[in-house]
Amino acid sequence: MGCAGLNEIPQQFKKRMPCEVKPRFLVVYGSQKGQAQSIAEGIAEEAGEHGLVAELSCLNQNDKYNLEKENAPVVFVVSTTGDGEPPDNALPFVKRIKKKTLPADHYKHLCYALLALGDTNYANFCNCGKTIDRRLQELGAKQFYATGHADDGVGLEVVVDPWLEGLWEAIKGALSKMASDREGLLKGDLRDLARENPDLSAPDVQLNLLSLTDNQNCDSAGASVQTDSKPAASPSAPATQTAISDPRPASLAASRGLAAQSGGTARVSASAADTQTGGVGVSHAVLEASLTRSLPPLSESSLNVPALPPPFLDVSLQEDAMEEIDAPLNRETLLEVAISRAVQLTRGDSVKTALLLELDVSAHPTMTYQPGDSFDVLCPNRPTEVGEMLHRLGLQDQRNHRVQVSLQKDTKKKAAQVPSYILQNKTLQYLLTWCVEIRAVPKKAFLRALVEYTGDGVQRRRLQELCSKQGAAAYNLHVRDPSLSVLDLLTAFPSCSPPLGLLIEHLPKLQPRPYSAASSSLQHPGKLHFVFNVVEFPACSGRPAGRQGLCTGWLSDLINPILVYPGKAESSGSPSLPKIHVSLRPNCSFRPPSDPAVPFIMVGPGTGVAPFIGFLQQREKERQQNPETVFGETWLFFGCRHQDRDYLFREELEGFVSSGALNHLKVCFSRDAQEAEETPASPAGPRYVQHNLLLNSQHIADILLKQNGCLYVCGDAKNMAKDVNDTLIEMIRTELQLDQLEAMKKLAGLREEKRYLQDIWG
Repeated sequence: MGCAGLNEIPQQFKKRMPCEVKPRFLVVYGSQKGQAQSIAEGIAEEAGEHGLVAELSCLNQNDKYNLEKENAPVVFVVSTTGDGEPPDNALPFVKRIKKKTLPADHYKHLCYALLALGDTNYANFCNCGKTIDRRLQELGAKQFYATGHADDGVGLEVVVDPWLEGLWEAIKGALSKMASDREGLLKGDLRDLARENPDLSAPDVQLNLLSLTDNQNCDSAGASVQTDSKPAASPSAPATQTAISDPRPASLAASRGLAAQSGGTARVSASAADTQTGGVGVSHAVLEASLTRSLPPLSESSLNVPALPPPFLDVSLQEDAMEEIDAPLNRETLLEVAISRAVQLTRGDSVKTALLLELDVSAHPTMTYQPGDSFDVLCPNRPTEVGEMLHRLGLQDQRNHRVQVSLQKDTKKKAAQVPSYILQNKTLQYLLTWCVEIRAVPKKAFLRALVEYTGDGVQRRRLQELCSKQGAAAYNLHVRDPSLSVLDLLTAFPSCSPPLGLLIEHLPKLQPRPYSAASSSLQHPGKLHFVFNVVEFPACSGRPAGRQGLCTGWLSDLINPILVYPGKAESSGSPSLPKIHVSLRPNCSFRPPSDPAVPFIMVGPGTGVAPFIGFLQQREKERQQNPETVFGETWLFFGCRHQDRDYLFREELEGFVSSGALNHLKVCFSRDAQEAEETPASPAGPRYVQHNLLLNSQHIADILLKQNGCLYVCGDAKNMAKDVNDTLIEMIRTELQLDQLEAMKKLAGLREEKRYLQDIWG
């Protein structure tokens, strides 16, 4: 038969012999606020530099990928939101893989790596990533690269950067192994073919094996592309094609052209001028590093600068002016409600200003809520900051011109699309007021892009440092930790003049701010209460003047005419009531037990007490309506600085104790206790809520471990929630005589049973 035997190979064997020039892999992401998506997009964009092809999909895009049949390596990038929950666009996938009916070998063919994003300020660190990781392995999938757990509490890049550096060799190793495994499988298939077809001669089989090996060698060659060669200096990035002129100095293009290095980074050498300040030589001994100034060794180091993000949007302004709009449009889920009452809960000399707002929701029957639910408030960017941004961009005269945004036809950005929150044909003023978060802390990729539009050499070098691997600590200290905005950076680096398109590409969506309901609709029908502290950002090297939080400052200004505060009675007139836009976001887990007989414990210092006011108002009304019902025991642990300045809801809490809705009220005052410690004649009491928990350890353990009770924690994630969590572990360890690990597992079990619940924020 000779070579004719080749034509008799069944079709299913032929399909296994493609020769791909660039081997492919799959990147899938789950992202709530865009960080995981941005990292996944970066992986997809960089793949070509390593001789690979990446297919990018969101986990909810079921029509674009199929893990059940995927035969290439898969890279997951997933974040965690809320109390350890998956992002909205990853939730269906997580539910799907958690089905108990899936067989143990469901994903035995799958080869994957996973990068999980989280924040150690929250108890369920990287919980979504850990859940996917664990479940994939339970279903037979194999890892080809160690999982990364990146902590937003200290800076994602601490883990993300080295994880990405090692990813490429790991992908190539996985591709090589998978190709080798396929080759072995194909050889076995042909041997089976020879046994099943005795008419084929031995030379025919040998020739088939050689042919298959050649095809597999082609795969292997594509999978082992060398990445250690250094390409020539990268050309200038293409300017965003817009109707707005590029404001960069003419000399800037000539000053660019950073020598690219493998891994999509560039090496930048420090010059003598870079170590000076404003062109004047100053002794380093008398200088301190700041946002705009660095010191050795950073100022004298070569830098690993990230690859320049490819532009992807065309932005133009249409000169037909439109009327300025001061309210959000096309917000189907938003309801406009009036603020019917505003009360300052703290004394004027308190460190923090806590405000209680009452919303009139009686006109909106869909605005039904339960204690423990939360809702979103959509606030605009401050007009002064929008005006400063327009002035900085040189566009103040075009504030009422229509903005048109489209994709660049030749963009190199993978899966590029016009952001859905950029509404077309709205004014520039509207876009900067209601669509983008101009207060957002710029990511390193944004800083890298700003380098290209910075004319001064010293300022350009400093921006390179701040986005470099070597400048990670400086970025955290001077940009991330003080929460600087892009406007702060543009003020600090006056020679930086980016085009409007760059800002639209990098600024995230203006996010609504969530607040917990601090009332029960049974107690206050048609009303919704919430409580907040007015956030204060102090002045720093990149922010000469302090400022208030975006939403809390806006609300504080808005309600000032109707605000009732200590020493001021409610107005007898009928002032015009301010209005805001809100939407309900039900929290089906952070609610009182459905069975009234179940005992529960609430821990809520400061404004963390807010949802528990709703819990107790509900309990009080239920007790009045159902006097024969058996109700479980209730405990509340509250704390603040001073008893006479910021003891929120004191009268109402004491009223709950009198009515029986609250059985045990445990309070502590940290600064009063501190002052008492300094005065030996006055014995100090517990300073913080965790100290009061320890004093009542036996009762708490009995409720949680023997009575199947519940525990709720609300408030600060960075300190209080961690301390309470550690205290609970210590209590369980002591009461049950367990070691540390077993106590931690026991507490984790309470979480799994939804009997230890948190509503916390950073």
